[in-house]
Amino acid sequence: MKNEVRLTTEEKALKINLTNDIYGCFAEIGAGQEVAANFFKAGGSSGTIAYSHSAYDMKVSDAMYGEAGRYVCEDRLVTMLHTEFETMKFRLPEKNKQARFFAFCNTVESLNYHKTNQGQGWVGVRFQSKLGGAPDEVILHVKMHDNGHKTQQEALGILGVNLIHACYFLTASIDSFFTGLVHRLPRDRVEIDMIRASGPSFSKIDNRIIALQLVKRGLTDATMFDPDGNVLQPSTALYKKNILLMRGRFRPVTKVHIDMVERGLEQFVKEKGVEKSKVNVVFELTLKDLTADGKISVKDFVDRAELLGSLGYTVMISNYLKYYKMVDYLATIARGRRMGVILGVYNLQTIFDERYYDNLPGGLLEAFGRGFGHNVKMLVYPANEVETGELYNLDNMNIPSHLKPLKMYLEANDKLEAIKEFDSRLLHILSDDVLSKIKVGAKSWQEDVPESVARAIKEMSLFGYREKSKKSSKEESLC
Repeated sequence: MKNEVRLTTEEKALKINLTNDIYGCFAEIGAGQEVAANFFKAGGSSGTIAYSHSAYDMKVSDAMYGEAGRYVCEDRLVTMLHTEFETMKFRLPEKNKQARFFAFCNTVESLNYHKTNQGQGWVGVRFQSKLGGAPDEVILHVKMHDNGHKTQQEALGILGVNLIHACYFLTASIDSFFTGLVHRLPRDRVEIDMIRASGPSFSKIDNRIIALQLVKRGLTDATMFDPDGNVLQPSTALYKKNILLMRGRFRPVTKVHIDMVERGLEQFVKEKGVEKSKVNVVFELTLKDLTADGKISVKDFVDRAELLGSLGYTVMISNYLKYYKMVDYLATIARGRRMGVILGVYNLQTIFDERYYDNLPGGLLEAFGRGFGHNVKMLVYPANEVETGELYNLDNMNIPSHLKPLKMYLEANDKLEAIKEFDSRLLHILSDDVLSKIKVGAKSWQEDVPESVARAIKEMSLFGYREKSKKSSKEESLC
């Protein structure tokens, strides 16, 4: 027998069809009946498929699921999953005593005739992993990159079969689940930029780790989650928002980080076209910032996520090492709205280093065109000069003389500005120093982080923090 993960689409559909206690329905909107079709074609579907339909017309969709302002969205998918699953239970109570029910749904915008849109949509399954048990649920957002309507439909059909099969047979391992989910679907065909799992089968799964896996595996370049750890789809979460981005390691979050974002936000909301109520502050962690000795520590990642969440911030994980790539990505979401990027002066100095753009035909100018060509502004926070301890800021930043006119141009055209108000008493604080103090048990680290951060680090034993026992403290006092 072939490895469970590597079964063909037809073999997966057939295995589900021939599993006597799996029984469910399909509701697909927008791109046809690709997923259900695979189960019909595999054979033996009469014992598996209760019904299959497509509420393709908006009026029909409204009649079935209620009126909606947007049809290709998460809320619509959630309504569909709940409606179809509960309908099956209501209509077939006796059958539900013999079979594990599932409802597979999707609402998708596939490539149009003129190819002027991005194929994308929401896909999900609500299912019982145990007979008579409470339902589990997996929801994901996909972008379809095939350059044809039929090939996008085919990809969606494969994805749906993979998802149902993975939910019933591959939930014991996250690695196996993801491998099975994207089998036969390379990134240049399908991109998954959001996935969320809930229910009894996933009670021990942290959805933030699932989000990390999406980026780590290259299934997408960026995903995000809210302060409560709920995974978000970036385009939906940042829809019609002014984005204020701050990237860093945040290992841990210090008083400097908080001063940067608070002072940066105060300055950003004064920009033309920015409404404070519509500003979404995003803290970004890159894979590089999460990597140590060639590996990503899940515990270290969760520690940082916990801290940022405790402060009420949205977190983005990305594989965009260079700033211009992240700005390019966010610009497609912001759609002309004003964006802000908060960064330290030493980070800006790195951005002006031409060596980082040897891979681009246009070098630094191409990168700056992509990074600054959008409606974006970089807000620069100062630092203490490493050797002298003197203030180091946008005015005296050390860059090659031939690039200084470019810096002047960016300032004159409202693309670059120093953060004017800041707490100079905090500039000596470095995250690495704070982390070292935590690990050796020095108490002075608490002076360098916000009170809520110190409390969270102690209560959740983050970053290697270990509270000394009373016995140890007593022994120390006798020494």
